[in-house]
Amino acid sequence: MGTQLKDKKVAIVVTDGFEEVELTKPLDALKEAGATAEIISPKDKTVKAWAETDWGKEYQVDKNIEDVVVSDYDALVLPGGVMNPDHLRVNDKVVAFVTGFFDEGKPIAAICHGPWTLIETGELDGRKVTSYRSLKTDLENAGALWLDQEVVVDKGLVTSRTPDDLPAFCKKMVEEIAEGPHNRVAGANNGGVSQLG
Repeated sequence: MGTQLKDKKVAIVVTDGFEEVELTKPLDALKEAGATAEIISPKDKTVKAWAETDWGKEYQVDKNIEDVVVSDYDALVLPGGVMNPDHLRVNDKVVAFVTGFFDEGKPIAAICHGPWTLIETGELDGRKVTSYRSLKTDLENAGALWLDQEVVVDKGLVTSRTPDDLPAFCKKMVEEIAEGPHNRVAGANNGGVSQLG
């Protein structure tokens, strides 16, 4: 096990219908880097994955969204899947929790349909992002600059398009979490942007 993320605690927020590999691969990468990761959900006990074309395995929920606070975590990961973010983005507790990571400048990593939930925070105006292609218009309508790249990084916000991008996504996710919080400067959305593609 690595030590790059030793003493870092990461929240992975999901509900039923998340794309299985978009939880398992980042979870493995976090653990390999020495981080503690917890699965957070509006559901109790377990959440059910979607595995490409059918339901996948069930995963243990570590904590309910009602019982967590942003200050307990160093970073946030949002897996995709079509059903998962569509349910998360209408949950006020989830949206408030995700918004708190933006407020504190803490790293956020969202892949595929995961950025759908980010739209609800109102924090994407002027930010560079990517996602599954069908979210492009939604993200642009939220003020984001959408790029067709395997991974886009903007002041601690890491986004990727599909499971094919997971190697690059996981690498940048770990790097950004290791860097820690990113300072937010009001009205300066174009500074401190780095991209890989």
